[in-house]
Amino acid sequence: MTTMTQTSARFREFKMPDVGEGLTEAEILKWFVQPGDTVTDGQVVCEVETAKAAVELPIPFDGVVHELRFGEGTTVDVGQVIITVDVAPGTPEEAAPAPAASAAPAAPEAPAAAPASDEPKGRTPVLVGYGVAESSTKRRPRKGAAPEAAAVAAAVQAELNGHGTPAAPEPEAPVTRPLAKPPVRKLAKDLGVDLASVVPTGKDGIITREDVHAAAAPAQAAAPAPVPAAEPVTAAADKTEATLSARETRIPIKGVRKAIAQAMVGSAFTAPHVTEFVTVDVTRTMKLVAELKEDKDMAGVRVNPLLIIAKALLVAIKRNPEVNAAWDEANQEIVQKHYVNLGIAAATPRGLIVPNIKDAHDKTLPQLAEALGELVATARDGKTSPAAMAGGTVTITNVGVFGVDTGTPILNPGESAILAVGAIKLQPWVHKGKVKPRQVTTLALSFDHRLVDGELGSKVLADVAAILEQPKRLITWA
Repeated sequence: MTTMTQTSARFREFKMPDVGEGLTEAEILKWFVQPGDTVTDGQVVCEVETAKAAVELPIPFDGVVHELRFGEGTTVDVGQVIITVDVAPGTPEEAAPAPAASAAPAAPEAPAAAPASDEPKGRTPVLVGYGVAESSTKRRPRKGAAPEAAAVAAAVQAELNGHGTPAAPEPEAPVTRPLAKPPVRKLAKDLGVDLASVVPTGKDGIITREDVHAAAAPAQAAAPAPVPAAEPVTAAADKTEATLSARETRIPIKGVRKAIAQAMVGSAFTAPHVTEFVTVDVTRTMKLVAELKEDKDMAGVRVNPLLIIAKALLVAIKRNPEVNAAWDEANQEIVQKHYVNLGIAAATPRGLIVPNIKDAHDKTLPQLAEALGELVATARDGKTSPAAMAGGTVTITNVGVFGVDTGTPILNPGESAILAVGAIKLQPWVHKGKVKPRQVTTLALSFDHRLVDGELGSKVLADVAAILEQPKRLITWA
């Protein structure tokens, strides 16, 4: 979904879209443009990582990049403006929108000094945030204090003038607020410096950070020296922290890794998992794989054991359709699916993701091989879209590629079953009454016991094993 707003006739804003299903935030991985670059409608301007995948964002209009609101590595909420584009370069600059607070824009140039006092009375032109308008209202004197204060003032003035008649009080000079930018004011507050006592050196009498530091230097020099006894404690603390930092590395949990953690915890503590195992002789399957690699109908596609295992699972689901279902907690219903979106767990640099092959049950063996190849290549490149990972029904995870015999996989949330495939190894096996070396693997099927009971789960696993042992069943059972 493309999200943009129009701030003026010249500048347009592009907001972080919801690139997934109800996602609330995304991390900016990389900007492909910089301020001043020309962009065209549909051009990719940045890559972001959501809780599901890395996604490239195209800009929906032409123009010149005016501002990037966030840097790389920043997590941005959906709906926040991430880039502004000048869609009408060459128009007067006053058409520019007000800079966002989060963008930390450069300070504007100081205005010219105020004209002589013969100008009409009004607000003194100052930089934004540097001064305030003179108030036309007067405060009431505090009760009981005015008469006494007036008498004392009159007496003092008479003493200074040398006679008993008090001189007419001179008009009070207007109190002007020292000119300084907000960050400089904060610095002065932190250092305990009164801006009224600081001599400005900036243009048009603006107090700079250097002025504040110079005013604070004498006070810091006069400050008492720190207690020597505290130094060993601080040094020891710093040394301990450095030692721990050298022995540990802390990695923020975000993006895909964060989503995986949340999904697996939710699945493990929501669906009652049951896992069953079977060890099977897949020697004939390995021979079939070798033959298919030489088949002209399979030219141009990748043929491997995973292809035959995927087809075996699809046939097993066809023979036991009740396993292809989901649990609807809100409506207290079992939702049986009449289609199979076959998920394939893929390890990527950003973590484990599970894209799925849509309508895998309708695909021929060559079509399934082509879909598997595209799915794995896209996942490894980090280009899997959120849509490719949504709507899965059952999943295969191939732990055998890591040399692992098998495992107890956790269900992908919303799915009914997941099949783990272990390493295929040459092992001694009883074949036709004799012990022979055979290609053997172990399969593990985890399923949601709320909707798949032991009998149904066992039938599915047994069917997969039978097909891998005798691949010709793909023809007779399909």
